[in-house]
Amino acid sequence: MTQDNFPATALEWHRTGRGAVLATVIETWGSAPRRVGSQLVIDRQMAMAGSVSGGCVEGAVVEEAMAAFADGVPRVLTYGVTDDQAFAVGLACGGTIRILLEPVGTLPEALLAELVARRAARVPVAYRIDLTTWARRLEAPSEATAALFRADKSGVEDGVFTHIHNPPLRLAVIGAVHIAQHLVPMAEACGFDVLVIDPREAFGAAARFPGISLSHDWPDEALAAFAPDARTAVVTLTHDPKLDDPGLRAALASEAFYIGCLGSTRTHAKRLERLQGLDTARLRAPVGLNIGAATPAEIAVSILAQIIETLRRP
Repeated sequence: MTQDNFPATALEWHRTGRGAVLATVIETWGSAPRRVGSQLVIDRQMAMAGSVSGGCVEGAVVEEAMAAFADGVPRVLTYGVTDDQAFAVGLACGGTIRILLEPVGTLPEALLAELVARRAARVPVAYRIDLTTWARRLEAPSEATAALFRADKSGVEDGVFTHIHNPPLRLAVIGAVHIAQHLVPMAEACGFDVLVIDPREAFGAAARFPGISLSHDWPDEALAAFAPDARTAVVTLTHDPKLDDPGLRAALASEAFYIGCLGSTRTHAKRLERLQGLDTARLRAPVGLNIGAATPAEIAVSILAQIIETLRRP
């Protein structure tokens, strides 16, 4: 899967003459349908891409977008989502959301283009806008904002909205085994772009992983091309040192935030002997949270849960 890139959509629509208003959730209270940072793009013909409420207030937002096209003025909208509306989109109760509308024609085009370019290059960046003066700037991660980037946490503070734009999460799975067949769709549902690596073509067959990126290269070569970064998790599942170990060496040389290895405590002890001299303290083995998982599907749940825990609660 590919993460939606609404700034890029807005820029394209603007440049092709369709026009674009970019709507962004900037604050929520209660059980709001979409999290802060969710976006919707609207063109002059009321065509839409994305969502800011799962359908609760999109109609009202589109009407305001038409007004923004007419006057070129950004605005902040506040909506209450009723319990009935929330229930219709799968929530138990309603809440309140604030939405920023920005007519793209009033934005500094170079700034929006730079945001799009940084996202395309997998460079984390914060888009900051003063909600009083509409002054905007881009900022690289700093010591002051490191926690926000780590948590993917956008929000408003002192009248300034900071929108965190992180590269999409990625997962490299070494070993196209039964567990992987459960892990891959779960990871995709959680927003990960997934690559399955297995030089054994009978295992890494498209029929077993429909629609998934597959590599039949040796794991170290495949990971070198994949270039794991701080938004990447790597899991080895083959039980075969000839396949797992080259992948682990490549993963340990990268900035991957999570490296998990399938196998028992005894198997891992032997693995550590083979990988002497490397920073093996980064390895999570036996892989997954200890939830008593027994079936391949349950093991996949435990692995994905541990990946998310590592990402969100370092």
